[in-house]
Amino acid sequence: MRDRLYSHAKFVVIKVIHFLGLILARSPEVLSRALAAALGDLIYFLPTKRRRSVLANLHHAFPEMTEGERRRIARTSCRRTMEMGLFVLVSPHFSKKQLMARFSIDENFEREIQQNAAKPEPAVVIVPHLCLMESLTILPALTGGSFPEVGTVYRPLKQAAIEDWVLRTRQRFGLRLLSRKEGFAEAIQMVRDNKVIGILFDQNAGNIGVLSTFMGRVCSTTELPGMLAARYKTRIGAVWTERTGFWRGVIKLEELAKPSESIDVVFAANQWFEGKLRSEEKFRTDWLWLHERWRTQDEPERRLQLKHRRNALEDEMAWRGWESLPRQTRIWIRLPNWLGDVIMAMPLIRAIREGRPDAEITVLARGQFRPLLEAFPIADRLITLPDKGSSGAGKFFRDLALEYPDTQILFTNSFRGDHEAKRIGAPQRFGILRPGKPRPLLTHHWELPAGFDEATVHQTELWRQFLAEFGLKQKPNFAPYTAAELTGVVAPTSRNTIGLICGTENEPAKRWPVSHWRALIEKFPDEHFTLFGTANDRAITNEVASGFDESRVINRAGKTNLMEFASELLACRVLVTNDTGGMHLANALGVPVIVVFGPTNPIRTGPCFDAPRVLLQPPNCAPTGGGDISQVTPEVVGDSLTTFLQESAAHA
Repeated sequence: MRDRLYSHAKFVVIKVIHFLGLILARSPEVLSRALAAALGDLIYFLPTKRRRSVLANLHHAFPEMTEGERRRIARTSCRRTMEMGLFVLVSPHFSKKQLMARFSIDENFEREIQQNAAKPEPAVVIVPHLCLMESLTILPALTGGSFPEVGTVYRPLKQAAIEDWVLRTRQRFGLRLLSRKEGFAEAIQMVRDNKVIGILFDQNAGNIGVLSTFMGRVCSTTELPGMLAARYKTRIGAVWTERTGFWRGVIKLEELAKPSESIDVVFAANQWFEGKLRSEEKFRTDWLWLHERWRTQDEPERRLQLKHRRNALEDEMAWRGWESLPRQTRIWIRLPNWLGDVIMAMPLIRAIREGRPDAEITVLARGQFRPLLEAFPIADRLITLPDKGSSGAGKFFRDLALEYPDTQILFTNSFRGDHEAKRIGAPQRFGILRPGKPRPLLTHHWELPAGFDEATVHQTELWRQFLAEFGLKQKPNFAPYTAAELTGVVAPTSRNTIGLICGTENEPAKRWPVSHWRALIEKFPDEHFTLFGTANDRAITNEVASGFDESRVINRAGKTNLMEFASELLACRVLVTNDTGGMHLANALGVPVIVVFGPTNPIRTGPCFDAPRVLLQPPNCAPTGGGDISQVTPEVVGDSLTTFLQESAAHA
């Protein structure tokens, strides 16, 4: 019973398709034009994923254009897509005479057809997905003489009744359709028999294609045209219908150079079509930007890697003369809100860069970190976020949405950060999901495993596992940054001071007592010390420095901006510090650090870069923290400092 109902439903669908096509074919053409325009505008104006996909594809392809120019192309392309769809319905009901009145063959192409018909030789034809590509099925009816045997590879439909209808309508003038489902043996045999094979080449080829680029973005392209052309030494050309009006056009041919290797055809075909899209408006408006042409490396589980069955990106770079891949995949990263966390995120961003060398990495951060992030080479772009509740925030995020990022990674765990990401609108938004803290505005998340104890795992390792969920295979790079890598940071001529950070911006319990700092300075009467901190730390550093010779104990708290602070840290032989953001900055710069911990957890938030470090805790304190910082004595810190100074002198 179910099978009979299913068969009846398919029969009804075919009849509806046939009837609708017949009605439109018999109606004034103005009706079809109006219908194509209305349906195209519906796709364009409705706030759907398809609309965003069209606009995003155009923004990636033509970033130099204005938004208005891209939107005009997008709207026309949506209308042309509907024009193509209606032509598929209507063309079976047009007579040969009606079709010949609408379409013609370019003289040069006509001459090539007649020459090949008279003296057959194998040829491979690539076909772009332009709005009137269906008109190519009527080519045999348009010639003034004989026509060579031509087969075209197509993707069969799942519905048998619709498949039969497609085959009947597309093959009625003699063109042969070769199903990909049956493999490519028939196509190979036709080439061997001096026949012509046509192949749609500009669609996403999925896992069976070869990883290459198109319009600067990584994509998967079919290698079939190249395999046939290179193996059998055939001619290869591109055939398309240049639209001259509604359901009207001229069919043209442009020959490409014979390839020596199959992969050359992939590169040459993509380059040829890129040139057409960039230089000719007809191609830009007639191409189907609704295609998921670049949907090949964007599965969430492998977003942060470039992995494919057949990867030809290195070969293409050599073929095109590129030193590196264009950075067109847009990965945006929302950084944490604390300096130490920002520093700890840097090794992970390095790993993302290594895993996706084709990505333009944009970091979004609080304004106070802008000078630092401009100095460190971690991203291609930096966006400073507005303060909470600031006027103009709505327009700010609307403007960011028009940059069409592909993926946003959130190192934050707040609703505010998730809401901002939602407003920006990246189709993929990744974050960490913790028990009892839903994040409905994310599109994908990594859920903390049951029993996962964050207190026993360093923050960078937690983030690594989070990013591994989305394909990151590269290990974080913990090498310290050198002064030569940084912008705006002055390398010191010598390291002649011991740095001290005596304050913290938040918890007073994290601060080593003033008396202990003074005792430490007194233990080293022949050494020079520099006190660092913010303006809020000035009261503490004044107490620490009080009574000491100002030429030996220099109080710089509140007197440096972030970049001056970084430059002066580089002049330190060693830094003794509380658990604070400045500790992480010194560690990232390769400055040896002695860190005094108390209530905080060195396992989770200790310095992560591969530079000399000593982490000190109170006696009997748990490894995860919770002790009284005052129980770390000046003698213990002094012993560690002595060791550092002796090792430094030995290597001098």
